[in-house]
Amino acid sequence: MKQAMVLAAGLGTRLKPLTDTRPKALVEVGGFALLELNLRKLQKAGFERIVVNIHHFGQQIIDYLEAHDNFGLDIRISDERSELLDTGGALKHARQLFDPTSPVLIHNVDILSDIDLAALLAKAEDAGDATLAISRRESKSGRYLLFDCDHRLVGWTNERTGEVRSPYNDALGRAVLKAPFAGIHVLHPSLLPLMDAWPSKFSIIDFYLDICSAREVCGYLSDFNLLDVGKIDSLDAAEHFLHEHPY
Repeated sequence: MKQAMVLAAGLGTRLKPLTDTRPKALVEVGGFALLELNLRKLQKAGFERIVVNIHHFGQQIIDYLEAHDNFGLDIRISDERSELLDTGGALKHARQLFDPTSPVLIHNVDILSDIDLAALLAKAEDAGDATLAISRRESKSGRYLLFDCDHRLVGWTNERTGEVRSPYNDALGRAVLKAPFAGIHVLHPSLLPLMDAWPSKFSIIDFYLDICSAREVCGYLSDFNLLDVGKIDSLDAAEHFLHEHPY
C-alpha cells in the first residue's frame, strides 16, 4: 500500500490575514485549496491511504474533506487540536494510523512542486531508512542540509549565522553536497519506535540529525521545481506555478 501524510496543522501566520478565518491548508491557489492540490498529486502518484493532521481551524478541514467525499481516498485524521506538535511530533502522534509494513511519504501542505512522487517513493524503498527530497537550489534563509559523497545526511548548517549541527565533529569536511530541504520526505515505519524517547513536540530534522550517524538517512537529489506557498506575497507566484506546472 502506498501511504502518505500531509502536514496541514500549521498556524499559517505568514499567510495572515487569510488564516485569521481558515487553516493554511484551505488557502486557495488558482481556485483550489492547497490541501486539495496535494491530495490530487498524491492520488495521481498512486497513493491510497493519506493521514492529514489538523490543529488551526481543524474542524474546517474535517468538514471540507467530508464535503468532497475524501476525494476518493482513504483519509485518516490525526487530531492535534489540543497541541501543535511540529513536524516530528506529528509523525509520532499519528503512527498508529500508518501501515507498519510500508514507507510513509510526508508532504508539507504549503509546498507546490513538480517532483515525481512515485519515483521518490521507489528510490526510498531501496535507499534505506529515510529519504529526503533535495535539489540544487539556493536557500533564501541560508539553511542547508549537508550530505556526504553517498548522499547520506551528515549535518545541517545556517550559512548566515555559521551554525552547524551534526553528530560528527567534522561535518563540513565530510560534506560534498549542501542542499535545502524540500519539505517532502519518506520515512520507513521502523524508525517510529525511535521517537518513543522524544517529547511530544519536536522537529523531524532534529530527529534525522540525531540518528543519521547510526541509520541511513539519505538525500534524493533531483531536478524539480518547487514553490513554498508560506507567505502572502507568494500567492501570485503560486498561481503562475500552477499554470506552468499543472496539477
